[in-house]
Amino acid sequence: MLKPRKKPKFGNKKVVLEGAAFDSRKEARRYRELQILERTGEISELQTQFAFVLAESVKFKSEPRRKPAVKYVADFVYIKDGRQVVEDVKSVATRKDKYFRLKKHLMMSVHGIEILEV
Repeated sequence: MLKPRKKPKFGNKKVVLEGAAFDSRKEARRYRELQILERTGEISELQTQFAFVLAESVKFKSEPRRKPAVKYVADFVYIKDGRQVVEDVKSVATRKDKYFRLKKHLMMSVHGIEILEV
């Protein structure tokens, strides 16, 4: 039996653009903007859904299996003016999400990278 589709937590609508899946129309729109910036040479090495490890996987004695690594998956990563930029497309609601705020904190603490929210 098929499971009913879950309604997105923040009401966003998934979009497929040029074969790539995006979590929202806003994210797909930003991807188009970044593609133009890459074509004009303002940015380079554009990547989508790039994962950063925030904490390695661990094995607790009391648990049968390892716990997976904790990761932050950035919407976009690219190079601008010789520096790496990590960008996440956020709505007003998702900016306040406690998990995003924790991962943003860990990105700065572990990798020294500040996430640019757009």
